[in-house]
Amino acid sequence: MKKTSVNERILQTASRLFYQQGYNSTGINQIVAEAEIAIGSLYKHYRSKEELLIRYLELEETAFFKGLAEYLEAVQSPGEKLMKLIDYRIALQQRSGFAGCPFIKINAEGGRLNKQVAELVTRHKQQQKTTIKNILLERTGKKRDADLAAAAIFLLIEGAVVSSSMNGNTDDLQAVKKIVPTLV
Repeated sequence: MKKTSVNERILQTASRLFYQQGYNSTGINQIVAEAEIAIGSLYKHYRSKEELLIRYLELEETAFFKGLAEYLEAVQSPGEKLMKLIDYRIALQQRSGFAGCPFIKINAEGGRLNKQVAELVTRHKQQQKTTIKNILLERTGKKRDADLAAAAIFLLIEGAVVSSSMNGNTDDLQAVKKIVPTLV
């Protein structure tokens, strides 16, 4: 069995802690203890907790869009793609025990205070909206209509993700699946 590298242990531990208990509630000493590393090893790989947060968000973004691409891979019609996109968000919520979106959580903790973190969160959410818009353009071919509908669908999904985290169920995401076809 391959031994996990120090950097991998740092990232896995920090990612788990940032997601489960929040960035602000996670200390460097906790990361060091739970990753079973020396503090010097952490600082060899990351100059600061903020740098570790940025790497965490980059990895989350890559995983999100890789997973979404896999979810949409076998689907052809734009209508089915929209439904699969929502199914993907449902699956993420269920898999996480309704813990929510890491980007929304970091932003809520004050992510706007760090310019690089704010840019990562904004880019991630903008890329989600662009994905929806591109699916809609496949369906309608009308940019203006796609822009408006993408904004509405994006906001419905994001709100339903937050609601899902608060209520511990996917009821509102299921409702979004019923609402979206009426918008396009």
